Amino acid sequence: MSQQNLLSLSANAAPPPTPRGLVLLSARELDKMRRVGKLAANLLHHLEPMVQPGVSTQALNDEAARWMKAHGAVGATLGYAPPGYPPFPGAICTSLNEVVCHGIPNPKQLLKNGDIINIDVTPILDGYHGDTSKTFLVGQVSATARKLVETTQEAMLRGIAEIKPGARIGDIGAAIQDYAEAHGFSVVRDMVGHGVGRQFHTEPQVPHYGKRGRGLKLRSGMVFTVEPMLNEGTYELELLSDGWTVLTKDKKLSAQFEHTVAVTKDGVEILTLA
Repeated sequence: MSQQNLLSLSANAAPPPTPRGLVLLSARELDKMRRVGKLAANLLHHLEPMVQPGVSTQALNDEAARWMKAHGAVGATLGYAPPGYPPFPGAICTSLNEVVCHGIPNPKQLLKNGDIINIDVTPILDGYHGDTSKTFLVGQVSATARKLVETTQEAMLRGIAEIKPGARIGDIGAAIQDYAEAHGFSVVRDMVGHGVGRQFHTEPQVPHYGKRGRGLKLRSGMVFTVEPMLNEGTYELELLSDGWTVLTKDKKLSAQFEHTVAVTKDGVEILTLA
């Protein structure tokens, strides 16, 4: 799940991350993050066969809630209400087509052939959060939609590949932005990755655009999400009156992928793999 910059949809760039509130996880805590990260990845894998025309986003939510409970976990998003937000009503986020993030499951919202949908899950297991998301193709999609989804996934992986002790937060964003823009897509500015562990959202903030050599220096033990959102058109956003759902301003398509990663002494470990 994305942490909204300053809890607003400002057109300004995200502020540079600061070490205030930064948490470095111990080896024991990293083991717990591996467990919940794998659980999160397995949840997405479990939901994938349901991503078919005619299935409601509420049905996806209900099955996710059932599966998490069966595995001793709960969804972090259900009832989540940071300052300035109403409580989120879903166990997962389901963001369809032009919805950039934080889409609310709805029994009347049925998947259609040609849609794309991002499913964002954050189970809590033994007090730790596993945060991951994937954009799925529903049936036969347009060439543009497929290219957007594939480019977003590769951009995320290129950002993750920059992570190692001594690298900078800006290196991640620069790699993502360079790849996205080379393929004709824009990178959302106002939503960022975030530290995660016992708390859902902590420092550092991780913008998905930027300049190399800028921002906080990475250290072993840092755990955070890399979760770029790429848009078919403008990167500008619109917030609906429900206080959560974020759309592309021009109503063109948006896609997102997300992994939780740990900075290790040798480089990076992706914690949200099945």
